[in-house]
Amino acid sequence: MKKLLTATTLILSALCLPAVQAAEGDVGVEAAMDDRYCTTCHGVEGIGNMAVEAPRLAGMESWYLKRQLENFRAGIRGTHEQDTQGIAMRPMATKLSGESIEDIVAWVGSWEYVPAQATIEGDINQGRSAFQSCAACHGANAEGNEALGAPALAGQNDWYMVTQLKNFRAGFRGAHPEDTYGSQMLSMSKALGDDRAVINVVSYINTLVK
Repeated sequence: MKKLLTATTLILSALCLPAVQAAEGDVGVEAAMDDRYCTTCHGVEGIGNMAVEAPRLAGMESWYLKRQLENFRAGIRGTHEQDTQGIAMRPMATKLSGESIEDIVAWVGSWEYVPAQATIEGDINQGRSAFQSCAACHGANAEGNEALGAPALAGQNDWYMVTQLKNFRAGFRGAHPEDTYGSQMLSMSKALGDDRAVINVVSYINTLVK
């Protein structure tokens, strides 16, 4: 199983790596290449790519995107051996300077936002009930709350949210001692007792409009 995870990670990383290796030297060139390899995995206009489990970036809050890129770069996220998607993302972020992160965040902010299409189906009523604890930080309509460091969930790819909630529950994400917000999510995700509960709450989030 470990060999399979390693092979999968190498394949995901290889999809973007050539552009990353070219992104060195002149800042202007670096920014252009950074932009190019983001769309390789995350899709044109950042709509997300289920095939490589890369989430939508279009519509993501600038402060949250910046924090995650910085966390990947610092090794706060994407280091657990079971976090296949995070491990694939980390080498992309380690090539970025502070300035190129700012450039990417500004560039992503210019993309048109279109809500993601639902791909899962769960019990919306049960999901609504479970979401009440989520709403305390993420907002009643999953619109996010910068003051609490909680991103918007409405409009994000449901398959990505399912994966990340499972990762939090299993301790694959949020376990790093410097991941303050991630550790909060790790704790809160325990309230979702099983995978069905995860699917239910994400199915409810799908009904909310950002």
